[in-house]
Amino acid sequence: MLSRGPQGTGAMMLPKPGIYFFPWEVSAGQVPDGDTLRTFGRLCSYDMTRSQVTLMAQLRSDQHPILVCTKLVEPFQAQLGSLYTVLGELEHQKDGSCVVKARVLTCVEGMNLPLLEQAIREQRLYQQERDSGQ
Repeated sequence: MLSRGPQGTGAMMLPKPGIYFFPWEVSAGQVPDGDTLRTFGRLCSYDMTRSQVTLMAQLRSDQHPILVCTKLVEPFQAQLGSLYTVLGELEHQKDGSCVVKARVLTCVEGMNLPLLEQAIREQRLYQQERDSGQ
């Protein structure tokens, strides 16, 4: 999904790096269609025939599933129950659900999840302060 740079430069532009969203924000529909995003969750199912995994994340007592299309990252070793991060584009489906079209799907088992969540909140705070100062 590379695109040409400004006319006349001939430079190639890289795809967007993706903004971190919490899984509960993705499952609640807070991410616009087509946006590049990063999120995380535990791998709870893998359907090889459909090239689809389901990542699950918990906020308080609620479970938040994220459907991920794995066509661009296969083959990969699915480790059920392990923590994964995903980078990809969000696609809203006709039935109202959404699917992340994965460009990168990484097993990060052993990562400190509360620390990742804190880092995402701190990054957002920093970006808000930076944007308000301009």
